[in-house]
Order: sequence, then C-alpha cells, then structure tokens
Amino acid sequence: MDRRSFLAGAFGAAAAVPAVAAVNAAGQPEIRGTPDRADLGIDPFSKTDGGANLQHLLDMASGDERQVFLPPGVFVVSELRLPARTRLAGVPGATRLIFGGGEFMIAGERAEIVELAGLTIDGADLPLDPSIPGILHLAGCNGVSIDNCTITSSGASGLAFDRCEGRITRSTVRAAAHAGMRIVEARGMSITDNVVDDCGNGGILVWRWTEGEDGTIVTGNRVSNIGARDGGTGANGNGINVFRADGVIVANNRITDCAFTSIRANSASNVQITGNNCRGAGEVGIYSEFAFEGALIANNIVDGAATGISVVNFNDGGRIAVISGNIVRNLTGVGPYQPEAPGFGTGIAIEADAAVTGNVIDGAPLFGMAIGWGPYLRDVSVTGNVIRRAPVGVAVTVVDGAGAAVISDNLISGAGDGAVVGMRWAETATGDLALTGARGYPHLQVERNRVS
Repeated sequence: MDRRSFLAGAFGAAAAVPAVAAVNAAGQPEIRGTPDRADLGIDPFSKTDGGANLQHLLDMASGDERQVFLPPGVFVVSELRLPARTRLAGVPGATRLIFGGGEFMIAGERAEIVELAGLTIDGADLPLDPSIPGILHLAGCNGVSIDNCTITSSGASGLAFDRCEGRITRSTVRAAAHAGMRIVEARGMSITDNVVDDCGNGGILVWRWTEGEDGTIVTGNRVSNIGARDGGTGANGNGINVFRADGVIVANNRITDCAFTSIRANSASNVQITGNNCRGAGEVGIYSEFAFEGALIANNIVDGAATGISVVNFNDGGRIAVISGNIVRNLTGVGPYQPEAPGFGTGIAIEADAAVTGNVIDGAPLFGMAIGWGPYLRDVSVTGNVIRRAPVGVAVTVVDGAGAAVISDNLISGAGDGAVVGMRWAETATGDLALTGARGYPHLQVERNRVS
C-alpha cells in the first residue's frame, strides 16, 4: 500500500479531514480525498504567493461543505478572502501561512462558518492597510472557531473580529504591534485557554463602540508582556480590557507584566472579574471605572502593582459593586505617569453602592483602602477585611455632601498614621476614628475594628 492510499483510507475511515485538491486538465485545483503535497497546486516552500490556488480551493470547498487540509510547509498568502463556509486545517506547528504583503493577509465578511485549526499565521511584521486592524480580520461572521492556531508577528493586531459569534481556543497570539486579540461588538464570543504574549498595546480587548450587552467570556488564558507603545494613560497597556461591553465574564486568567492594568473594565456594566491571578501591573491591578452599574470583583490575587483594585468614578455614574475575597499585596506606589492626588499606592479604592468584605491587603504604600473621594461616596460597607502594613489603614472622605459608609469588624495592623482616618480630598482631616469613633461625622459608622 502506498502512502497516498494509506492516508486516504485512514482519513476516510475517521472522517476527520476530508479535504482538498487535485489538479484538473485546466491546471486548476479540484476537491477530492486527503491531499498529498503535490496535489495542492501550491509549492509550500515557494517564495511566490500561492494565495490564488488556496483561494480557489477554499471557494470550491465552501460550496461542497468540505474541509481544506494543508500539509506541513510554508505557504505565502496575501489578500485571502474566506468564503461563506470556510473550514481550513493544518498540522499544528508545521503548517505556516506567511504574509506576502498587500492591503491585508486574511479576511472574512458575513461568513456562515469560519473554522481554522492547526495553522500558524505569520504576519512577517509587514504593514497592513490602515483600515485593516489585524492579520486575521473577520466582520459579521457566525460559527467562528479558531482552535490550536498560532498567530504571530502582526503589523497591527493579531486577531481582529467585528460583530462576530464563536470561540477562540487553545491558540497562541504573539508579537502583535497593537493587541493580541481585538474583539469589537461581539455577539457571544468565548475566548478560552489561549496564550497572548509580547504585544505592543494590549492583550485581549473586548470593546463596543456604544455601550450594550456583549456577553463575551474570557477564561483560562495566559496574558503576559503587554506594552503601551502608543502611550497614553490607560487606553493602552492592559492585559484584558473591557470597554462599553456589558455582561462580560473575566475569570481564572493568569496575567503578568502589563505596562498599565492587568484587567481594566471601562464603562462595562455587570462585569464579573473572578479568580484571576495578576502580577506585575505598572498601574492598577484590577480597574472598574467610569459609567458602569454592577461589578463583581472576587477571589483574585493582585501581586505587585502601583494600586491594587480601583472601583471608582461615581462622578460619571460608576456604582454597584462587590469586592470580596481578594488578596492584594506588594504594591509599589510608583506608576507609569505622574498621578493626580492622592497618588498611587492604595490597596482597594471604592466609591458608591458597594460591599467590600473578606479581602486581605498586605503592603500598600499609601492607604490600605480609600473609601470615597471628596463628596463622591454613597452607601459603602467595609467589613471583615484584613489590612496590614499600610500607613493609613482606611482613608474615608469627610467632605460635606459625602454619603454613608460603615467601617466595622476589620483587622488593621501596622497603620502608623491611623487605622481609620477622615480625608478632605487628599488632606488628612481627622485623628484615628478607629480609636475615637466617628463623632461629628454622622454619615460614618466606625466600630469594632481591631487595631494592632
């Protein structure tokens, strides 16, 4: 039995990859059983663009509901348009599509199915047209499945999906000039068990142009070495960034060495940020900011950041949060830019309609917790937390117009400048309220805190 007969029998019996190509009398590839390298009509090691033949194969396979399988090799590809029903597979780590230059590398629009598996997609660090956000750009596509692929060396973002539905799993995105994954206006995306590393401006971006329900799930990913090459004070440099996207779950990810924030939710309501392990954030470990309603931040570890967890901007409508069961430690107080008062170095900051309970903060250069800012405080309960090694254990605003706060049953250790201290903006306004009580400040209830 020759090699071709063996492979055809094996793949036919398993019905695993029933794809591509022979060459007909006209010299065009045609679909049949499992391929041999010579059948493709593409020289996998040629320096010339083989995209035209691959385009023809994909178009034929789309009409016949077949999968195209590419064997090991290097295939030069430019301006490949994915047809309505795309199924393209390769050998993981051995089938490489490399960008040959042009306006874009691979794009699909309004496709019904896009399944890519076992491919290495290499942008060769070549520039894309300014209107193209990534080396794999999908718009309005359903049934997206990116599985066990490697996307590398993009001159823009790696994966750029607009208004898509589907999943990205077990894939690696590395060395993108902008973001590893840029997911905009999603319609139910799952981003699970991927590696995103060494990207210029962001790791995984889940964005919407107008705030609305999104429902993307980001879980089990490893995100590392995220820069902020284009500068700014927070739009870039984030490991996982949720912007205007409601109902997003960010859970059980490992995020390290980000120029700004490990996980940043901006104007994102009903966000769940749970069980993540965050290390080495240049600015804030976990951020929920601006116009949001509803943030659950629970059971995370933040080890090493300028500020630990910040859930703020009541002045812009930021409200309703639970911050529970987190460990925040080893804060530096030194950030990537000159901050406004009171500066970096707070373990947990919170402003409105929130419960803060069961957290452990160990090593904050400024405040263990900051409750409110100026008059921006309403209905905050701080109970059952452990705060160690912070000059001020809990700093709470006493500015006229500030709302109610309960600070009770916390253990505060080593707060040399006061366990619970009232603040007028950035200035200390009281003695230690944990010792004297909150007499004179009817909006506060401070009791039963253990100070050592």
